[in-house]
Amino acid sequence: MKKILSFALFVLMLNMVYATHILIPMDENQKNHIKAYGITYWVLQNNVEANWLLNYRGGSFSMEYNKDIENECVIRGVSYEIISDAQMNMIYNEITRPEINMDKIKLEKAPKVAVYAPDGNQPWDDAVTLVLSYAEIPYDRIYDEEIVRGDLSKYDWLHLHHEDFTGQYGKFYGSYRNAPWYREQQRQAEEDAAKLGFSKVSTLKLFVAKRIKEYIFNGGFLFAMCSATDSYEIALAAENTDICESMFDGDASDPAAQSKLDYSQTLAFRDFTISRNPSEYEFSDIDVTASRRVDKNSDYFMLFEYSAKWDPIPAMLCQNHTKIVKGFMGQTTSFNKKLIKPNVLIMGELKSKDEARYIHGELGKGTWTFYGGHDPEDYQHFVGDPKTELALHPNSPGYRLILNNILFPAAKKKKLKT
Repeated sequence: MKKILSFALFVLMLNMVYATHILIPMDENQKNHIKAYGITYWVLQNNVEANWLLNYRGGSFSMEYNKDIENECVIRGVSYEIISDAQMNMIYNEITRPEINMDKIKLEKAPKVAVYAPDGNQPWDDAVTLVLSYAEIPYDRIYDEEIVRGDLSKYDWLHLHHEDFTGQYGKFYGSYRNAPWYREQQRQAEEDAAKLGFSKVSTLKLFVAKRIKEYIFNGGFLFAMCSATDSYEIALAAENTDICESMFDGDASDPAAQSKLDYSQTLAFRDFTISRNPSEYEFSDIDVTASRRVDKNSDYFMLFEYSAKWDPIPAMLCQNHTKIVKGFMGQTTSFNKKLIKPNVLIMGELKSKDEARYIHGELGKGTWTFYGGHDPEDYQHFVGDPKTELALHPNSPGYRLILNNILFPAAKKKKLKT
């Protein structure tokens, strides 16, 4: 009996000596990809560095072994592997070989996350707040008042809720102008604008849009989905004209508004034509929702593959366990590739329809990413539809793209510049 106990103790001590790393695989062996991001964020929150192993087993994460981390993986249902120091070094040596399209990116600090969304919106109203909540990644909700008073500088990463930055209340006028919720939102928006010293909602939204642009230029990370992408661009381009009809702001739009658009102010798009019909549920021809003819069962888009060593930023943003992602619709579903500026990186596309789904660019010291569609696991979301239960979709490739963007600011900056 003493020999058995001694041997068990010896094995335990060996494990303690050699089991020095935790590997969180992100390939098909991961039970819950979404919560795996939450574990990695939690590790960074607790001042422990992690590594993002680009293109290794779906973009896996590694960190030094700690019993608390192992326990947290068990609690959250995240698959993990205990790796010895020698095994981990072999993995690191493999992925850093020049001829292998993999690399190790050090994650240093948990980014401080803000979601631009009005009071009253529930987490399930927006895919980003939904996935942040499920992944257990903390965030602050901010809106126009916080941005006007200059609070953006407190945050590393900002998500734009599916907002209308043009002041046209989401272009819901045609279908919902008599709905109580629509009338209440318009009343609240006008009240908020007046309180903050603006004569119109559109002028407040333009001010906010320009502040966000400054935030990016100064080093911020912006992520936007659905109508927050093209409505943001239109607001920037329409700085010197009025595109809102009287039912939105009390006076007529500028008849020459289209010719006065300044595309030099936008981040992603150029030469687009705005919708002048207040009853049309569309902002411009940037979005191709109305014109696309794609069967639901064949609606997929392809992610591009980038060099982990030479293009680490897009490589991080495209980490996934598959390169083929199921499509999903929204008020802004996907982007007309003909209207995308030449310096913009298209990271995901449906090539057969000449549409982009996932794009990225730089401005000053910061970056921005636009992602078309409303909810990666709700193909065609309608007003009033029930929320998506992410517990039913723990391995969603579409939601992984959102979470890639959230961890991106944690990466060691010097590594990204090489």
